[in-house]
Amino acid sequence: MHTLAYADVQTAAERITGHVRPVTVTPADPGTEPYELHLALELMQHTGSFKARGAQNFLLAHRERGTLPDAGVTIASGGNAGLACAWAARSQGVRATVFLPATAPRVKVDGLRALDADVRLVGSEYAEALAACEAYAAETGALASHAYDHPLIAAGAGTLLDEIHQRVPGLDTVVVAVGGGGLFAGVATAARHHGVRTVAVEPENCRALDAALRAGHPVDVTVDSVASDALGARRATSLAVNAAQDESVHSVLVTDAAVVRARRTLWDDRRLAVEHAAATALAALTGPAGTGYRPAPGEKVCVVLCGANTDPTDLTPPRLP
Repeated sequence: MHTLAYADVQTAAERITGHVRPVTVTPADPGTEPYELHLALELMQHTGSFKARGAQNFLLAHRERGTLPDAGVTIASGGNAGLACAWAARSQGVRATVFLPATAPRVKVDGLRALDADVRLVGSEYAEALAACEAYAAETGALASHAYDHPLIAAGAGTLLDEIHQRVPGLDTVVVAVGGGGLFAGVATAARHHGVRTVAVEPENCRALDAALRAGHPVDVTVDSVASDALGARRATSLAVNAAQDESVHSVLVTDAAVVRARRTLWDDRRLAVEHAAATALAALTGPAGTGYRPAPGEKVCVVLCGANTDPTDLTPPRLP
């Protein structure tokens, strides 16, 4: 099983400094909960999600090694990783070919085309797009990146935790949504180094990490959630499963209804239009009693709002005639 070390996160941080936006962390309303809540606004990152960190780390590392081919880079994605890859590729003068499920949100497809990516729509799930991407890489010699299952991608994502830790002295717990597990693996690795607990949150019907932990190894799961466009991996990466073995990690599940409510709350209270994947992390704290994660009194908690590539029209009421 692959492992990720904190040294990998440190190297990634040195490599991508100046290429990505430092995260903004804001406190939630004080006194509303017995614990101290902060929100990491990674939705403000380049291309609207944390994925920019891993994409830059991946391409810059290959640039350093002289292993960027003339055929460019290719990736399969639910949307966010593709956007980040296309953005990083364009910044380095590299061609990007991105494979998406035909069900990908229009806002993500349009964003990719605006970044001059060659967009290929294949199948109805991420796994089908991935198979097409792998075939394309073998045929053309393009460098195959991955949405989450690569040490460089996960290490880049892990740089987020170091920044949060600097901004929240005495941080006890970080809460992140999990799809395939790239963000979780990187964040959990850095969090463990700092003595910080990681709460891994998945929708009940997109539970690749939970299923892997129950089985003792990565297994395929069905994908059927309001957040599946970003969290819809059939199988968690071994990097994530290994990171989740640590006693500092807690894995929890939330309902789609709780995700929808959390997303609506972020809009109503803060005018933050986040995608359902980002709301999944917050849903762990705001769902019905007996579900998710309940911090202890005085606990310092930071929820990662990981992305904002969403159509916000369902958050705003229709205009009156």
